[in-house]
Amino acid sequence: MPLKKGQKLKTYSDELKKEAIRLHVVEGWNYRKINEHLGILDPGRLKRWMRKYREHGEFGLLDQRGRKDEYVDQDRYVQKLQRENNMLKKCLGIWMREVKNRNSSRSKLRPRVSPSAHCVSSSASREADTTPS
Repeated sequence: MPLKKGQKLKTYSDELKKEAIRLHVVEGWNYRKINEHLGILDPGRLKRWMRKYREHGEFGLLDQRGRKDEYVDQDRYVQKLQRENNMLKKCLGIWMREVKNRNSSRSKLRPRVSPSAHCVSSSASREADTTPS
């Protein structure tokens, strides 16, 4: 739709965008019915919102004008790091339980040897293997 000189562009709130997405995704309404119900004038507007929503989630619906790319990317990067951090915490918990279970089963079988003693004995045996005869 070409712009006319002096034409004011219609802006929509984030809440209206989220409601339009909800009506389509959850309620199963078609685009035309949503446009009529919410008073969206541009027939292709909801289709663009849906594409942004599918690609970036609710973050894609936010108005990005005036925001610097570094801030947008930084927000996404922080969210990614938070997800990774949560996953690593879960992995650490599982690993700690496995180590605890392994150590408890070993202590029943034989006396525990310190890791430093093991490293010293293995390095000494490697030195003995590499000496020429």
